[in-house]
Amino acid sequence: MSGREDERIDWGDLDPAPLPRKTRPMNILLVGSGGREHALAWKIARSPLLRRMVAAPGNPGMAGICETRPVKATDVDGLVALAGEMAADLVVVGPESALEVGLADRLAEVGIPCFGPTAAAARLETSKAFSKDFFARHGMPTAAYGVFEAADAAAVFLDTLSPPFVIKADGLAAGKGVIIAQTRAEADAAVADMLGGRFGAAGARVVIEEFMPGEEASFFALCDGETAIPFGAAQDHKRAYDGDLGPNTGGMGTYSPAPVFTDALAQQAFETCILPAVRGMAAEGNPYRGVLYAGLMLDPERGPRLVEFNARFGDPECQVLMLRLESDILPYLLAAATGTLSRLPPPVWRDEAALCVVMAADGYPESPVSGAIIRGAQADFGDATVVFQAGTASDPDGTLRAAGGRVLNVCASGETLGAARDAAYAAVADIDFPGGFCRSDIGWRAL
Repeated sequence: MSGREDERIDWGDLDPAPLPRKTRPMNILLVGSGGREHALAWKIARSPLLRRMVAAPGNPGMAGICETRPVKATDVDGLVALAGEMAADLVVVGPESALEVGLADRLAEVGIPCFGPTAAAARLETSKAFSKDFFARHGMPTAAYGVFEAADAAAVFLDTLSPPFVIKADGLAAGKGVIIAQTRAEADAAVADMLGGRFGAAGARVVIEEFMPGEEASFFALCDGETAIPFGAAQDHKRAYDGDLGPNTGGMGTYSPAPVFTDALAQQAFETCILPAVRGMAAEGNPYRGVLYAGLMLDPERGPRLVEFNARFGDPECQVLMLRLESDILPYLLAAATGTLSRLPPPVWRDEAALCVVMAADGYPESPVSGAIIRGAQADFGDATVVFQAGTASDPDGTLRAAGGRVLNVCASGETLGAARDAAYAAVADIDFPGGFCRSDIGWRAL
């Protein structure tokens, strides 16, 4: 645990003028239905500043924490109406899909604070072509790249690179729009596949990048349009199967802290990636508010380089961050939404490690099979272990079923990463999910 005995911010010591006085306590609308949102609900529910929380659309696990309403994350009209109906003091946006359709913009029009960037600022995630051009404009360290709408032009650029090749769909593709092609033939096929409509409009343009060697890490910062503060780091496992084999996924597990991501690297990444992004977005007229998630490649010779930005908390990185965050999260979410981050002290983190194992449906990521019964996921695994539901549905009789690709996030904390891993896998062994699978080696890089 942290050496600080009382991590809660004393609001009486802060100048309340920039903050709405009605925010003590607060009504929170949480948008989303996955494991990331379940973890956020779990953490927000522990805040003494919370009066009421509604999740839209939520999931069966979140229904045990707060109210849920069947409003989709992309239903902007429905969400704005719900926020008004419940007199929301703050809307916390989980998924990138809600940001892309302009939920934050509409909430700003009606005067409701939103933790999440405008659609224009969210282009740092929703358009890889925009983000790579933005990196180049502001001198941020990243891979050489090209943007293409035709296979012939893409082939000319591929001639300038050596394998492996990185091929990305420009738009949102649910974490599946990145292909690491080991051969030129695979690269040409990936380009043709994307431009041919595999990801719909998201693949109408492709971004081709040089391959960056090293280990990948996830680094988070909260931003309020002008100020940014570091907000934790983690290391993810993207490949579907043990040994980092199989197709890329949205993430099969993660852990925090990541020993490879040292304090020195974190400081360097903050100064060369996060701060230029916040300043650059403000200078271009699109101030960024919310969480900025930098996917970094850690090169021992060149330092951290940007793989990409995401405009929301990572999934499943958010889950381990919520287990490790000692501070009350609500003041930070509100301050990011209202431009007052500079008035808050740095967040306090537990010394313990946390690890998350994703249990996915058979066939994930290409063709996940829905409907399998899950037993034991809602058991009491002790104080150190939490199971967040990510892709589930509940029958009228309460039977829990798989209803997505990544179904459960089995998370645990411990004095060491090894202890956290053992606790998480002990819970996995107690969950009966015959229609699912998980990796057995989460955390192997650190352990």
